[in-house]
Amino acid sequence: MQHDLDIRWDTASERNLRAVNADAVATRRDPASGELVFAVADGIGDSPRSAEAARKAATAAVATPVAQGAIQAMLAAQQALLLDEDDCVLIVAMPFTDRVSSGYRIAWVGDCRAYLWDDQTLHQLTSDQTVAAYLRSQLRPTTPRMEHIVTNTVRTTTTDQIGWTQVRTTGSGLLLATDGVHKVVPAIAMHRELTTSARPAQALIEASAALGGRDNASAAVIDWSAARREPPPVPRLDTLPLVHQ
Repeated sequence: MQHDLDIRWDTASERNLRAVNADAVATRRDPASGELVFAVADGIGDSPRSAEAARKAATAAVATPVAQGAIQAMLAAQQALLLDEDDCVLIVAMPFTDRVSSGYRIAWVGDCRAYLWDDQTLHQLTSDQTVAAYLRSQLRPTTPRMEHIVTNTVRTTTTDQIGWTQVRTTGSGLLLATDGVHKVVPAIAMHRELTTSARPAQALIEASAALGGRDNASAAVIDWSAARREPPPVPRLDTLPLVHQ
């Protein structure tokens, strides 16, 4: 678990039963603003080139200045892949604090997800860009395979197809995850790991494997509430003030 003032974060990624880990996780501090940027990508396919596409996209996304916003970070990832044949899906998050409150700016393409969480709740912020999700929106039947067929990717997206949201919150955490996590680990188990594990991202990856997950599994967990959950430190005896009675 990394520490940064009142923000803590944890990232993890595992190949599971795939030949290659084609997921990528990246984080970077914007030198201009001091704010952090997080990205989680899932390469399309099971090859070194798929992995390279995910790595390029995530790296380009987090290199984007925070002032330009999450959608521009997605477009920067697209520019990094324009000369490639391989592709990926991607989610980008920019935590922010202003005079009013704190929150997250999020952009995504494909089926990487973002969840807002605290001690009591877990709430999905994003909507999957998949064939199944589209057909459900049309009240049409779906098949399990359709859950894994994306309708939008980093290389093919247009600006108006990029998913985007901004949420203001008072200390809630954020989970970014590939489908190797969120399509395998039930929501109740995700929430348990987020609120009880010292390394929640790693715990989610391990839970995916334990539940039979075959796909690459990756997660980034941003936690603004961890400090408030920790008990105050116990003072050492040699630092206690002497009281004379």
